[in-house]
Amino acid sequence: MMKQNIKMIGLDLDGTLLDSNKVFSDYSRRVVAEALRRGVVVLPATGRPVSGIPREVMEFPGIRYALTSNGARVLDIQEGKVLYERLISYDSGKRLLEILQKYDALLEIYYEGIGYANEQDLKIVKRYMSSPPMVKYILDTRRPVKDVCAMYHIEHRPVDKIQALFVSQEEKRAAFAEVKEKAPELAVCGALYNNLEANAKEARKGIALMKLGEILGISRDEIMACGDGSNDIEMIREAGFGVAMSNSIDEVLEAADYVTLSNDEDGAAKAIEKYVL
Repeated sequence: MMKQNIKMIGLDLDGTLLDSNKVFSDYSRRVVAEALRRGVVVLPATGRPVSGIPREVMEFPGIRYALTSNGARVLDIQEGKVLYERLISYDSGKRLLEILQKYDALLEIYYEGIGYANEQDLKIVKRYMSSPPMVKYILDTRRPVKDVCAMYHIEHRPVDKIQALFVSQEEKRAAFAEVKEKAPELAVCGALYNNLEANAKEARKGIALMKLGEILGISRDEIMACGDGSNDIEMIREAGFGVAMSNSIDEVLEAADYVTLSNDEDGAAKAIEKYVL
């Protein structure tokens, strides 16, 4: 496969640009910097809220845009502007939370780029998440509240994203089935082994990345996307050149035009170096 005519690159973070310790490596930094120097638009395309994007990514010289919360919001960081936004309506979120409250799960609600969770659940977060780097990420970025569901009803407004982290895989599967049946208007996926992420139907990475391309005058064929999880499948398919990490789930591997090395081997940077630079 020859060099691609790529003008924009959307990079998932967890399991893709960041290694298993959530580090943006020096090698990846050099490659991203070179792509930016050549005029390529490079942006994080993540399920994280904007407040959860590592500072070393958000403040990286030349990175101007961010696709956050699975596409619920695309931001122009430099101008402080929202370029694209698709939120969960209050009523849909209410129905979703009524379902999720029946399960043993840590619930998170994202408003305007900030994630909120019950303070009591955050105190026992290791019950819901075994990975030390993920535990640190959650504790560093979530704002504790007494009752996140009560907060939701008090706020009574649309929300970026709602997430649940389950103790049991059986309960996770049951919750997925129930949400898909009772809240079909929502887009549901799970980027982690034990989570459920819900967004508005049009808040998907693939749609949001193509929308940013339209805004910037960049065609689908000039867009590259790298990812590894179920929330990346559509983005990988929609992009002109979709790249899967070798640590990806099977559906991402099948959707990709190219499979690169793992996130612990700078796979995304290697693909950029090979096909863009």
